[in-house]
Amino acid sequence: MTNPYVPILILGGVALVLALGGLGASAIIGPKRYNRAKLDAYECGIEPTPHAVGGGRFPIKYYLVAMTFIVFDIEVVFLYQWAVNFSELALFGFVATMLFLVVITVPYLYEWRRGGFEWA
Repeated sequence: MTNPYVPILILGGVALVLALGGLGASAIIGPKRYNRAKLDAYECGIEPTPHAVGGGRFPIKYYLVAMTFIVFDIEVVFLYQWAVNFSELALFGFVATMLFLVVITVPYLYEWRRGGFEWA
């Protein structure tokens, strides 16, 4: 009888070898023609603009929406597991999930009320 974790360890080893092999192959085989354009910061094909003295203000609305998306993406992962084991969890699972949804919904409503989802 074999250990049930052996296939998982083998799969992890294969993934590690492929990842490191790909990085090593690209370092060895890849072209090494560096020029000024390649070394500059890439800004969606637009020429980089100089920043204001002292750094200036940087809009963070995009990042706030991205973080909100990540939070709700994680919420879906937790809800999926609850849906799969719904019959086994019974009332305790239902109450715990509703509490989780309330904890997630309160900051969502707060951000919505403050206008965090408006791009204008």
